[in-house]
Amino acid sequence: TTTINIIDNGPGIPTEILDEIFVPFFTTRENGSGIGLSLSRQIIRLHGGNLKVISHQGIETIFSIEI
Repeated sequence: TTTINIIDNGPGIPTEILDEIFVPFFTTRENGSGIGLSLSRQIIRLHGGNLKVISHQGIETIFSIEI
């Protein structure tokens, strides 16, 4: 298994929406389409991998791609 971590030290993802960010067409942006994370997860799964997220508010967000 290979893991790629993408780490962002921004404000984090609010806990109340963390479970929704991979839902198709879910967005918090005014002009967002809500397909980016959903499509990314789908592509990774089709290659036998997984895309996960861990977010600590005010500290960091980590997206992990496991293949």
